[in-house]
Amino acid sequence: QLQASGGGLVQAGGSLRLSCVHSGFTLPYHSIGWFRQVPGKEREGVACISVPDGEPFYKNSVKGQFTISRDNDKATTYLQMNSLKPEDTAVYSCGFSGGRGACALSTVIYSTWGQGTLVTVSS
Repeated sequence: QLQASGGGLVQAGGSLRLSCVHSGFTLPYHSIGWFRQVPGKEREGVACISVPDGEPFYKNSVKGQFTISRDNDKATTYLQMNSLKPEDTAVYSCGFSGGRGACALSTVIYSTWGQGTLVTVSS
């Protein structure tokens, strides 16, 4: 099971760190992705990281603003979000994708999803 947490209300320009606990997902090759969704829009990927190489991949619009990382000992993947903007407001969730190679931000390759955590950025 995946469990996302760390969301909340923050002012524009502030920061949040989201956590995705993915204990039990022990495939040697896999990816964890962070996605967000606002009402009326499709879920979009913002960042992912592959295992074991740890190579991250970002949506262009969040490069330099968001950083994905993972702690293998804690089976947790983080999303550090800085300089937040009102348009970053969304429900953020994490997904698991098995398989080798670089990660990608297409939702169709993620087989397991956790419940989301709401991020609200006020102007």
